[in-house]
Amino acid sequence: MSSPRPLEFGKHYHIYNRGNNRESIFLEDRNYTYFLQLYVKYIEPVAYTYAYCLLSNHFHLLIRTKTVEEQQMAHQTGAAHGDKPWKPQWPSEQFGHLFNAYAKAINKGYN
Repeated sequence: MSSPRPLEFGKHYHIYNRGNNRESIFLEDRNYTYFLQLYVKYIEPVAYTYAYCLLSNHFHLLIRTKTVEEQQMAHQTGAAHGDKPWKPQWPSEQFGHLFNAYAKAINKGYN
């Protein structure tokens, strides 16, 4: 099976995911809040969100990935980031970080 193509800069996407065997991925109200906190951390730097829908066993996101220039402009107008040089963040990697961080937290919290 071939690997999925990475998300491109400046493109619109419908991102969706669901639990294995249609199992719930949001078990309590606080899970929705935690997912959105992670979303802000990982996705806001790389994408504009037009709409989202979080259901108990799946979610939908309508986004447009930011261009490299949009990412750089947002970085320059944001808070100071120390001496760390700026480099573009790849949208696919950021979504991977979001999904992994959320899955690890759920697995740890609910055994």
